[in-house]
Parts: sequence; structure tokens; C-alpha cells
Amino acid sequence: MDWRDEGILLSMRTHGESAAIIEVLTAAHGRHAGVVRGGASRRMAATLQPGTGLALEWRARLDDHIGSFTVEPLRSRAHLLADRLALAGLMAACAMLRLALPEREPHPGLYPDTLALFDRFGAEGWTTAYLRWELRLLEELGFGLDLRACAVTGAVEGLAFVSPKTGRAVTMAAAGDWADRLLPLPAGIAGAAFLTPAAVVEGLKLTGFFLDRGLRPVLHDKPLPEARSRLVDLLSRPA
Repeated sequence: MDWRDEGILLSMRTHGESAAIIEVLTAAHGRHAGVVRGGASRRMAATLQPGTGLALEWRARLDDHIGSFTVEPLRSRAHLLADRLALAGLMAACAMLRLALPEREPHPGLYPDTLALFDRFGAEGWTTAYLRWELRLLEELGFGLDLRACAVTGAVEGLAFVSPKTGRAVTMAAAGDWADRLLPLPAGIAGAAFLTPAAVVEGLKLTGFFLDRGLRPVLHDKPLPEARSRLVDLLSRPA
């Protein structure tokens, strides 16, 4: 069994004296693990960093074996090591992908969106892009929010809340006495413009609620990954 693909490195851990086991998100083969011979060596250290774009060849005797990877670097993101916040965003995305996506299940729609996010880290507006990527991840997992119009009135203006039960948007006027039971919806979250830091944090609380609820069977009542919590904490600090 063998295939060739491109992917993004999500994680690496040493295996034995010199090998490494890596997890990657690939274009055609989803989240996939494999052994890299010599992957724990100093020579491979720069290549096997989370977020690195890789050309991959996977081989195994049988399809259900872990198999081995041969890797070649395509895109380094080592510059993010000097940007604490952007690095936290990259690590949060890697952690969410590892947790949320079933192994070896292709996600052809999510992959290019994820690649675009990784290329955006460190650039202007990347925090807004990360928030909208989490909305995209919710959609891919089948937990997508409906932020197009008010669930009560059908209005498309003045959307201010999201129902925690249905994931549908509600206007301030329609919320009425139920407002304190609804989740705040940052203005502009479903648009194209950059959001303020406060709006991004509010938005991540919203996506975090639905990610936590949707992934609860996977989490076994544990919280979302620490890497995501670290990102939210950094974004919440005063500038």
C-alpha cells in the first residue's frame, strides 16, 4: 500500500532511538499518522515542526498498518517562532484538527481553508481568520451555526445573539426577555471585515461553546485542548 500527497504537519513525537511518529493533515487522505525513519535527528528537526508544509509518500504492507512516511519540506513556517501570538494560533489549529477530525477521513473542502489559514498566521487580520476557520470547522463536523438571519423574525440586520440549543442567530428585538439565556454574537462575525480583538475573543467563546458540546463524546468530559485555551488567554490580555 502506498500513496503520495501534500499535507501540513500537525504533531511529532519521538519513536525509539531515532525515529518519529508524525500526524499530518493531507489534501486527499485526511488526518494521517506514520513513522519517519530518522525523524528524531537534528537534520530533520527543522522539517518536522508543526505547521510545516510537506510533500509526503506513505507506504505500508497493509492499509490498516501505521506505515512509514518519506517527507520533503514544501513550506516552512519557522518565522512564526518569533511571533508568540501567531505561534499560539498555529498550535491551537493543529490541536483542534488532531482532536476533531477522524483519522484517515478525507476533508477536501476543509483542507484548502486550513492551508489558507496557516499561510495567514502572522499577517494582518489573522485572528479574525482563525475565528472564521473555527466556524468552518464546526460546519465540517456537522455542528454548523446558522448566522444568516434571525430564527424568530427572519431579519438579516441587527443579529445579536445565538441560540445555544439550535445554533441559529437572533436579533436583539426578538430576544426580548430571553436575551440572558442566549449567547452573544459579535457584529460582523459572518462578514469579510477584520474584527476587533474584543469581538474575536467573544467569537471564540461562541465557537468554543459549540465545539465543546459537539466534541464531548471525543473529549470524555475533558475541556478543549490546552493550546486553544492558551490562544484565548493571550488574546484576552490587554494590548
